[in-house]
Amino acid sequence: MAEPLAAPGPLAEAAAAEGNHAQTGSPSYRLAIEDADFLRRDEMRALRFAMEYGKAELALRDWGVRSTVVVFGSARIPAPEAAEAFVAAAPPERRARAEALARLSPWYEKARAFARLVSLRGGALASGGKPRDNVIATGGGPGIMEAANRGAADVGAPSIGFNISLPHEQAPNRWSTPELTFRFHYFAMRKMHLAMRANALAVFPGGFGTLDELFEILTLLQTGKAPPVAVVLFGRAWWSGVIGWRMLAEHGMVEPRDLDLFAMVDEPEEAWEALLARGLKAHTPPGEAPER
Repeated sequence: MAEPLAAPGPLAEAAAAEGNHAQTGSPSYRLAIEDADFLRRDEMRALRFAMEYGKAELALRDWGVRSTVVVFGSARIPAPEAAEAFVAAAPPERRARAEALARLSPWYEKARAFARLVSLRGGALASGGKPRDNVIATGGGPGIMEAANRGAADVGAPSIGFNISLPHEQAPNRWSTPELTFRFHYFAMRKMHLAMRANALAVFPGGFGTLDELFEILTLLQTGKAPPVAVVLFGRAWWSGVIGWRMLAEHGMVEPRDLDLFAMVDEPEEAWEALLARGLKAHTPPGEAPER
């Protein structure tokens, strides 16, 4: 004859009264994909890195974006129509700085015009399921980035905004295509997406961030780690004054031929012609040799 079961103790009675809430409410019971604390662990960094790659990659494929023309430049340069208000809103101790930035506002309009031109001639307006080539891509923020996204929007073309999370949060500008407006945590993955589809790079006056992106691309080209990419720098006087290019070569820091990795221009049409002369073709994926 079986022995009678012992009467449940007070802890068991409490658990029975509550059901399995303690188990279902435990973080360990969450699906891994829904557990933010788990996904943010240091050990999951590689997974987060891969997810940042995949999310943008799949969205770009869904839109048929095969290649891009990347536009870099300062986030601080105001639009010409906003320059006067920009200066007026500056506190007295920053008025001189605001006035200096406002004097650079013509570059905003040139970036906008350049993006219009590229979008119309480069293949971004492809329809009927055809791949889109030379789609304007920027860092997604204000200033020159906004101008380029705005120029694409002027002609009804899609454009990309690769935003980055910063301590002082960068908000996306309102001109990038919403479905192609991304936000990254990792600078490295953002840089990868900016570079991996690029047929060309157009760089306007800017600060440390602009210089960082420019020299990364030039280094990849110099070392042969990236396929040929046409590079133009907008503003001969600006770039000649900011960087002693010839001095780098004269002191042996770079080879003279390295200075041929880019062309300096002043106008959008001039930039387009320089890109064509350096091998840019519409409907040509990155890394493929254009027809001669």
